[in-house]
Amino acid sequence: MQKQALILVGLSYTGKSLVGREIAKRIGWPFVDTDDQAVNLAGGLSIPDIFSEWGEDRFRALERQSLGLACGRGRAVIATGGGVVLDGGNRAMLGSSGVVFWLDARPSTIYQRLLRDQAESDNPVIRPIMQADDALERIKALKEHRAQHYAAVSDWCIATDALSPDEVVEEVLRVYGKLRGRLSTPPLPVPVLEEEGAENPHAGGFGGRGVGAAAVVSTSGGSYPVFVGSKIINSLPARLANLGVQRVAYVVSDENVHAHYGGQLETILKERDFSVASYIMPAGEASKSLDQAVALYDWLMARKAERGHCVVALGGGVVGDLAGFVAATYLRGMPLVHVPTTLLAMADASIGGKTAVNRAAGKNLVGSFYQPKMVLMDVDLLRTLGERELTEGWAEVIKHALIADESLLDDIEINLERLKALDGRATARIVAESAAIKAGVVSQDERETGIRAILNYGHTIGHGLENAAGYGQLLHGEAVAVGMTAAARIGLGMGLLNQREVDRQRRVLEAFGLPTTCNGIDLGAVRAAMSWDKKVQNGRQRWVLLNGLGHAVVRDDVPADLVNEALASVVQG
Repeated sequence: MQKQALILVGLSYTGKSLVGREIAKRIGWPFVDTDDQAVNLAGGLSIPDIFSEWGEDRFRALERQSLGLACGRGRAVIATGGGVVLDGGNRAMLGSSGVVFWLDARPSTIYQRLLRDQAESDNPVIRPIMQADDALERIKALKEHRAQHYAAVSDWCIATDALSPDEVVEEVLRVYGKLRGRLSTPPLPVPVLEEEGAENPHAGGFGGRGVGAAAVVSTSGGSYPVFVGSKIINSLPARLANLGVQRVAYVVSDENVHAHYGGQLETILKERDFSVASYIMPAGEASKSLDQAVALYDWLMARKAERGHCVVALGGGVVGDLAGFVAATYLRGMPLVHVPTTLLAMADASIGGKTAVNRAAGKNLVGSFYQPKMVLMDVDLLRTLGERELTEGWAEVIKHALIADESLLDDIEINLERLKALDGRATARIVAESAAIKAGVVSQDERETGIRAILNYGHTIGHGLENAAGYGQLLHGEAVAVGMTAAARIGLGMGLLNQREVDRQRRVLEAFGLPTTCNGIDLGAVRAAMSWDKKVQNGRQRWVLLNGLGHAVVRDDVPADLVNEALASVVQG
């Protein structure tokens, strides 16, 4: 049976009806609210009256009937009641009838929305949940009880706490476009988006066009939007306000980035009534240290930083890792927002919650997983990067295409010259697609216990090269490009890739000016550094390899001779 409906599930006040109506309007499909349909089946009796006069069992029977009628319509956008997933038959019907999106929110968010609705309505409907002595605790209990059912029946989860209804609509349509090829669903009409101004807190999209987040990361450590666009930096204060953080921001940056954008960001925040202070660290990998972390702790203490104040990481991966590590550990956690200024950070480091500092024995050995509240990527900030620093970032973008989406690799090749020229619209679109891949993987595996390992394609040898060369001698993206070249050779030797695919990967890396070999690095030092790699498990090296372009696998049966051959082919004496 073909899945034809687009279905929204979740607790009340997560936005199902509002979002559903807007989606239906945009794509020209009928909209069905199963609660409204249940009221019609009850002759107009309201849901609270059905509960009080007929009982919950009667309402659930009406709900089943309403869902059956809605799913029987074929192509329709369906907003379901919060308890529809409690019935096993309903869950089976949902799974077979359409693509199911779980709109989620924290209990405190739902409670505040509920109170606001009651206060603003001229004729408020007192929902059953509000009749409890402690409505907030009741919401918490409902979510705890129902979350497993929402998770079981849904194809995708979207956290709505920090998103406007329009942003949720955009995320549903974006994800549907990605999922439809795998779920036997009919294509949706493409919505026509209007131009949005840079000041609009709900602006985002690609190249300043459209609304909504490029992706939403949903993990046990927190859910947060990732905004990508051109000239959207001015929207940061409004987005921070939407998150509910206190209007105190500590901007952490390095001396190079701050010289370009620190004053601009401080002015933007101060004009919106934020209290702002900036910590400026030395530029370079050497600053990702415990000593620098202690210095930042002391700086925050001197300013009496509080748990509700916000840390804004303005910079590349070093700034993001250090600021994230400190935000995760100071006062046991402060709100963290990433504003990456390098392509490498946009494609990789700012998404996923990894924070760390280096030690002499290896990179990122001391750290934690700590999710930010938001990531805002303005591709215009890339224009002040040096050529080498910009080039290395394309390695991670290309990596995402290689491991998960060959069509993105096609787009990268087609738009090669526009991307190298940092065309705003093309760059924002490709960066957003890359960010969505990273966000999707992280949402499935926050702590790298499973699928997230595929993000390490090229990193096993890449990290070994960085360490053996001395940090800063070989940039991370350069090392990963060489590492991917070696991994492709391993894949060829394992029968996972053919020569044409290996050559295509090499060509696209070299087209961006990325290295595929390196010189003057001791192979013994590379092997020693690789032994510290986090992907070593039970004494066996786990390798991320490509089983065809766009498909990554993890293998622990790679022969040592094949590894040595691949290393020797990319590291010249």
